[in-house]
Amino acid sequence: MDEIWQELAYLAYHLHWGLDPLLDLEHGDRIRLLEEVASLNERAWQGVVGG
Repeated sequence: MDEIWQELAYLAYHLHWGLDPLLDLEHGDRIRLLEEVASLNERAWQGVVGG
């Protein structure tokens, strides 16, 4: 159950979505969205550190 809350918190923080829209996502869609947001964050971080 903690894993779901971590997923929800991560997406809510980065996407500024409420809990209901996130809970409405299928698990596979939520995982895909997590991966995409993480990729965007990584690319942004690389731009900051020059890597």
